[in-house]
Amino acid sequence: MTSVKIVAVSIDNALSRASEEELYAGLTSIEGLEIESAIMLASAESHAPGEVDGPEYFAYVAEGKYKKGSIADLRSAVAVREDVLLAGYEVNVVDPKLSEDDKKLLVLDVDSTLIQQEVIDELAARAGRGEQVASVTEQAMLGEIEFEHSLRTRVGVLEGLSESTLDEVAAGITLNPGATLLVKTFLDAGHAVAAVSGGFVQLLRPVAQKLELSHARANVLEVIDGVVTGELLGDIIDGDAKCHALHEWAKEEGVKNAHVIAVGDGANDILMVEAAGLGIGYNSKSALAEVADARIETARLDAIRHFVGL
Repeated sequence: MTSVKIVAVSIDNALSRASEEELYAGLTSIEGLEIESAIMLASAESHAPGEVDGPEYFAYVAEGKYKKGSIADLRSAVAVREDVLLAGYEVNVVDPKLSEDDKKLLVLDVDSTLIQQEVIDELAARAGRGEQVASVTEQAMLGEIEFEHSLRTRVGVLEGLSESTLDEVAAGITLNPGATLLVKTFLDAGHAVAAVSGGFVQLLRPVAQKLELSHARANVLEVIDGVVTGELLGDIIDGDAKCHALHEWAKEEGVKNAHVIAVGDGANDILMVEAAGLGIGYNSKSALAEVADARIETARLDAIRHFVGL
């Protein structure tokens, strides 16, 4: 039998602890699944500085055995039942070994994952090209166009922006609900937290400093005499580079791949999500959702801590 951990999340504020019985019944109706222990946890709204308030959510955390195959097989079985017996919950199956005391590495995409904004769209709006660039960004996140070409095209329209505009946009960045709590929980437990972005280091740096991240990496906008040139410096942070950063940081931190968690939302995050011991889609586009091990579609990033027992 395979040991399994199940984390079911719901943001339905009408749910109560009585719904625990309904969820238990839905899960145990899956042939071969035996629940040995379970707990329902309620999480109050987030009021951390720099975050918008998020909804209350319920996390049902269960552990047990699956007789019919692997964790991947159980994920498939859950997916078949989710729309009927498990409606109202996002049900994720993870390896219970993730909850062990081993050091972990959490790697977060930035735009639309760690933060609410797509910063290149915000910058383009300041340049008067917001709608045009937002459309290209959406295509890139869906995997419909090649990332580096789309990035250079979008960066080109930023030519002439003042460096002070970068500071203004950086000051307006809003963390996703639960981001501060998620990062603090991992760091306080002795784990490492990193952010890797296809955006720009000039906007990621203040976020990384505020959250005291272990590592951060992003593209570098060229700025000469206080003006953005529309060019990039150094290597492009694309999907391959994100995956490379994940492996580099895991080695540096001495973290086994099985204890690496990667979180993203778009096609540019597929490689690092696939490379991680646990790959999570956060309000993800379909291309990433298809390959992610788990998902969070609620507006509470901190729900991820329940996957690893924090």
